[in-house]
Amino acid sequence: MRAVEIREPGPPSVLQVCERPLPVPGPGELLIRVAAAGVNRPDCLQRRGGYAPPRGATDIPGLEVAGTLVAHGAGIDRPPLGERVCALVAGGGYAEYCTVPAPQCLPVPTGLSLTDAAAIPETFFTVWSNLFDRARLRQGEWLLVHGGASGIGTTAIQLGRAFGARVIATVGSAAKVALCERLGAERVVSYRTENFVDVVRELTAGRGVDVILDIVGGDYLEANIESLAVEGRLVVIGVLGGGKGTLNFGPLLYRRLTVMASTLRPRSVEDKAAIAAGLRQHVWPLLAARSVAPVVQETLPLAQAARAHEILESNAVMGKVVLVVEDAA
Repeated sequence: MRAVEIREPGPPSVLQVCERPLPVPGPGELLIRVAAAGVNRPDCLQRRGGYAPPRGATDIPGLEVAGTLVAHGAGIDRPPLGERVCALVAGGGYAEYCTVPAPQCLPVPTGLSLTDAAAIPETFFTVWSNLFDRARLRQGEWLLVHGGASGIGTTAIQLGRAFGARVIATVGSAAKVALCERLGAERVVSYRTENFVDVVRELTAGRGVDVILDIVGGDYLEANIESLAVEGRLVVIGVLGGGKGTLNFGPLLYRRLTVMASTLRPRSVEDKAAIAAGLRQHVWPLLAARSVAPVVQETLPLAQAARAHEILESNAVMGKVVLVVEDAA
């Protein structure tokens, strides 16, 4: 099969099309003929040498795919062969075929194309796990989403609104402001000209927000803590602004705050299966009804993976970039 490999750590140009053996599904696994694969920030980090695959995972990048089920591993006979599926994978998405543990595979939501479905797993698993399973976001609470126009951000805004939260987002351009407003953010902060701490204070009458979903990290730590309400929860899932920050424990003590962080890729199949079950019950009906939808800015052929990384790292992307396997889409 054709695949994209990382020749050596470095810039996007190190991504090269290669020939690899067709993967064989092991016990409890499925084999998917890939039609499309989502491109995500962790892929770029892996390409640069900063995010090694978990033990036993392929070195081929790509954390989410959509396509057609073509083979079962031992002990598995569902879903039926030929079903259109999307899946969260620990690697191997940038290829014509990919194996996946069966519990991490879900049917493509009714009416969605395989290209759109490929933009779902990584961001929806991440947002559902962090906002709802871990931070326990509830109806009527205030949610602040940093990087509102990113794949994670566009998903978080939509799911927050769908479950009754009041959403504030931060972005860096007028076009991104407009996108987040269309998706349902009650207020969008352009961080180049506004201070999100001041906006939060004004909107919440000095109370603060209940949950913050942060992909920036160190640079925003103090401002995030300042923006939280009593019993507020800060969820850090990225460190685009640095991995270190100064933490004053006083506000955490006085306002009973919680700071948590997570990554998705190294988690167990059992953990990911639980997230998949929650998504299928609570979110898949919303996707089928078009109450929420993945935002795909651009699609490119698999062979242009390097260009896809360049686009993502330009920070101009609104939503997701998806690689398409031309003869399978």
